[in-house]
This record gives sequence, structure tokens and C-alpha cells, in this order.
Amino acid sequence: MTTKIDKRERAARFRVRLLQALEAAKMSQSALARQIGVERSTISQVVNSEDARLPNAHVVGECAAALNVSADWLLGLTDKPEQAGDLLRTSFSMTRAARAAADEEIFNWHQEATGYKIRHVPATLPDMLKTRGVLRWEYATHFKGSPKEVIAAYEERLDLLKGRGSDYEIAVPLHEIENFAAGQGYYQGLPADIRRKQLETILDVYDELFPALRVFLFDAKHIYSAPITVFGPLLAVVYIGQSYLIFRESERVRTLSHHFDTLVRESEIDARAIPDFLNDLIARHF
Repeated sequence: MTTKIDKRERAARFRVRLLQALEAAKMSQSALARQIGVERSTISQVVNSEDARLPNAHVVGECAAALNVSADWLLGLTDKPEQAGDLLRTSFSMTRAARAAADEEIFNWHQEATGYKIRHVPATLPDMLKTRGVLRWEYATHFKGSPKEVIAAYEERLDLLKGRGSDYEIAVPLHEIENFAAGQGYYQGLPADIRRKQLETILDVYDELFPALRVFLFDAKHIYSAPITVFGPLLAVVYIGQSYLIFRESERVRTLSHHFDTLVRESEIDARAIPDFLNDLIARHF
């Protein structure tokens, strides 16, 4: 519901904010008048008058453009002085995604969020938990020669986790782990010894890091999630295959955080049950 403001209060807000914007821009009233093409008295009257008059829409818009603030802010319609285009650029962006986590941007996001809880829904298995054997198999068709940089990047990410700079919650579709253990779907052709070593490695890391690391398995037939990562309250990133959608506006970040919380609440396998579940997979498939 929009709060109504009378004309006198609106005019008073405009005067105060225009003076704030002039001070921030280090611009005089005369300079502003010259830049927007009006008489100095026009600006002086707006600033000094105590009546309920506001300048016309053209003058308001020109003042906002000259002072690099939004007209809505000058008029008291918003508390955010940035122009709409600037707000959009800071709250949402899109960047190309590298095939591997050697992508420096991913590393920078993790560094930026050090100390905050990081929530992650991976596209396949959690990258930072993958063994060298899985990485070599997975990236054989994407890199010439051995993917040393990729392996180093993943291991560096795991070292960050072990350093306890941030807590990690990872939500994975249940069928992803089951298909991996069985060597089906995406993992068809991955040798059994590599698959078993991977599951054992996850068990070892989990035993070392729990509860700083918590994994939840959800049923994708019941609830779906695109690959996302929420870096504390700072930003959220949605992976769409060849690009990342990056959200920094607090409401969007909270929305994606709530989505992750739903995955946790609806999970089929709770974080504490992960070791028993993985041991059962190993017993059944190997």
C-alpha cells in the first residue's frame, strides 16, 4: 500500500534532497541552472521557497539527470538515490560461465563471502568434492591434455572449506548420487573403481568437516532446483549452462535463500544421514 504525502511535505523533501544532491555533486545552484537551461532564480526559488510548489516535471527530470540521481528519489518516492539503470546494473548482471571452476570469478565470489554461509545446488556432483579421477574423466573432452588447472582450482576450493572460513550447505538431487553410484545417465562409462573412490572420498571429507559441511539430498520429482549458489547475504548466482545470472539486490538474494531452505526442509536424506546413505550405496553397487 502506497503512503500518501501531502504537497507541502513533498515539496519540503524535494528541497532537502536537491540540496543534498548539489552538495554531493559539489555543484552550485548557478551551475545547475546553467546545465539544465533555466534561470538561476528558478533553482533559487525551489530551494528557498517555503510554499508547497514543486517545479514542473521537465525541471525535476533535468535536475535528476544533471545530479546523477533518480527523479523518484528527489520527489521522495524512494529512498534509493541511484538512477534506475544504475540500480539494475548493481542488482543484476550476467556473465559468461567457464566450463570449469578454474574460472577466477567463481573463486572471487567465494573469497568475497568468506565468513558467511554458502548454500549450493550443483549441476552434477559438488565440484569441490570431486576426486582427480572424476575430474580427469569429466573434463577429458573439454581440455587438451591433463586438466591440471581445473584440479588445482577444485582442490584450492576444498582447502578454503577446510580452513573453516565459511560453512557450506549443499543440496543435491537424490537421483544424481544414485546415478553416479550405478554409472548411469551422465556417468555412463565412468569406471567402477573411480566411482567407488569418489564416494569414499566424500565420506572421508564429510567425516572431517561435518557440521561445517552439510549435504542434503532432495527428490527432484517432488521439488526442482536449477544449479544455484547463494553467497551469504551478498549475492546469489544461477548457473544456466553458458552463463551466470548474478543477483545482488537483497530481496532477490533472500528469495533464493528461501528456495534453498525449502530444499533442505523437503530433503529425503538429511545431513546427518548422509554417511549411512553413502555406505549403503557402496555396499549395493561395489
